[in-house]
Amino acid sequence: MRPADAPPPMLCARELRSRRGGPEGLGPVDFDLHAGQLLHVQGANGSGKTSLLRMLAGLLRPLGGMVQWQGRDIRRDPSAYFSRSAFLGHANGLCAELSALENLRYALHVSGTPQDDDAIAATLRAWRLGACLNTPAARLSQGQGRRLALASVVLGAKPLWLLDEPDAGLDANSLDQLRMTLDAHLANGGAAVVASHRTPGTAAACTQTLNMDDYADAGYAVSVGVA
Repeated sequence: MRPADAPPPMLCARELRSRRGGPEGLGPVDFDLHAGQLLHVQGANGSGKTSLLRMLAGLLRPLGGMVQWQGRDIRRDPSAYFSRSAFLGHANGLCAELSALENLRYALHVSGTPQDDDAIAATLRAWRLGACLNTPAARLSQGQGRRLALASVVLGAKPLWLLDEPDAGLDANSLDQLRMTLDAHLANGGAAVVASHRTPGTAAACTQTLNMDDYADAGYAVSVGVA
């Protein structure tokens, strides 16, 4: 039992349902995610991973249930929730005509977390994109585009990351960079929900697993536990 004075979960789902995700729809989904924890959402294509991420991001209206941020239904103050979370979907959300630097300037301005060009350039170098600083996004490879989108999430410094297949198109070095980035985010008190066919590589004590395939087999909410 959680002590009465313990802080509420950073993010939780309660009886969350959707018409999308598998032949019978998705849900009910229940989980608690605390600061310093990562929820790894896995499952076959079409099992509902993306639908779950989109509901958590406020982009898909649930058929039932609720999403809570720090103990409050996100519908009570959606702007406060959105200002504290970062969502990365299948698309990278880049403007093809803008350079890598310009894309990050714009994304950070929109998210309310502007950074100076030196900080942006340093992060691009960390993601091995230093040579692409002034390269239009249209000329970046698939992997470079994904790394640029991830750099935007990192620079935004939101406490909650919602990442849908963040490792798509990444090479081995970039996968290591993603793992180290997630470790640092959790160590700094952040939380993340990551949908991926790969295991995230984060410490087992910090990682919970939600297998969406179990819904198709059992027809009810599966237990979310430490991996």
